[in-house]
Amino acid sequence: MNAVVIAVLIMLVLSLLRVQVVLALAIGALTGGLVGGLGLNETITVFTEGLGNNATIALSYALLGAFALGLSKTGLPELLVSGALKITKQKGDSKRKALSKALLLFVIITISIFSQNLIPIHIAFIPILIPPLLLIFNELKMDRRALASSITFGLTAPYILLPVGFGLIFHQILQKEMEKSGLSIEMSMIPKAMALPVIGMVIGLLIALFISYRKPRTYENKDIASESEGITSTYTKRTIGFAVVAIIATVVVQVLTESMILGALTGIIVLFFSGAFSIKESDVIFTDGMKMMAFIGFVMITAAGFAEVMRKTGDIESLVNQTADLFAGNQVLAALSMLLVGLLVTMGIGSSFATIPIIATIFVPLAQELGFSPLAIVALVGTAGALGDAGSPASDSTLGPTAGLNADGQHNHIWDTCVPTFLHYNIPLILFGWITTVIF
Repeated sequence: MNAVVIAVLIMLVLSLLRVQVVLALAIGALTGGLVGGLGLNETITVFTEGLGNNATIALSYALLGAFALGLSKTGLPELLVSGALKITKQKGDSKRKALSKALLLFVIITISIFSQNLIPIHIAFIPILIPPLLLIFNELKMDRRALASSITFGLTAPYILLPVGFGLIFHQILQKEMEKSGLSIEMSMIPKAMALPVIGMVIGLLIALFISYRKPRTYENKDIASESEGITSTYTKRTIGFAVVAIIATVVVQVLTESMILGALTGIIVLFFSGAFSIKESDVIFTDGMKMMAFIGFVMITAAGFAEVMRKTGDIESLVNQTADLFAGNQVLAALSMLLVGLLVTMGIGSSFATIPIIATIFVPLAQELGFSPLAIVALVGTAGALGDAGSPASDSTLGPTAGLNADGQHNHIWDTCVPTFLHYNIPLILFGWITTVIF
């Protein structure tokens, strides 16, 4: 059996059985390497060498965590939460509570979308904004699966559709890799090709919010654990001003240098001058902030090792070719099979950005041979690459929401984030991506 299929299935099954994600990825990679004929020593070597591929991303998230916690000490989150409390604490009927829920969901989705395009800070906003709001969510009895679905939608749909911020990076990778594989396309073709798949995600979001998770769900009110005890945050005009300047500086530096590391460092330096905490306190604050995002970093590093083993086996190419041969000559079935392969690969790797270079090399010439139009090929490769980003245990689009919603230990990564986002986004993406390749 194909090594990639076995590795991904083992990783997913172990994750669903609540085995720690890092361990599940490592076991899946080891099994996949052995099945793929690499041998134990070579599998370990390849896995170890691959770990460094995401080291920069892991450091970026650690520094963003430090920046996030430092920002929280300026009192900016407290100011935002107090504004929300003015709405939710007002006595009223169920209609007012429903309005409060809708407003909070709208704000969270909007901020999530902005984090990808308008203010490209990615998941850095989650540890700043979400944990302080958990008590409000509890009071409104909001199902956190709906919140996870909302955040993940905002983290994925914008970059798939819009060539701005992280979306620009995704579109550039897609264009570059397709050109390498023999098909030159205009950047303007990508939003056209990805419009229907994103509409599918919008439908999935609406189903999640108004059908699947609309009923009240009760959570306990728990204090959020913090090792920075004794360090309180009180906001003043000065600290709020510095917080705003720090955010702007982070965004500007990140955009100009295309480095999250330099952006986060710039924000941290600005915060040092805010007066919200002393030099002595800063060591504890920033250390705790890095710890807060360390789990995501470890998962991303392990996922890089997993991906490297999968590439080394050569079974990704054979999986695609075998699947395509099965439906040779039939565009409809071939398109569906390639989308499913893209889903499988991205679920294992955890990154659509890393999946595109892998599948474009094989999908583009194959789709051309089957007679697909250029626009249909763009939709096929783009959708196949994006599939699995929502729902993968190793994706930052699921790890980020879990990091915020599980701050009090009442939100499970697999069952409360990965499974809901997989069902509501990957299924519509497959369906609408498939329709796009057929009609174009």
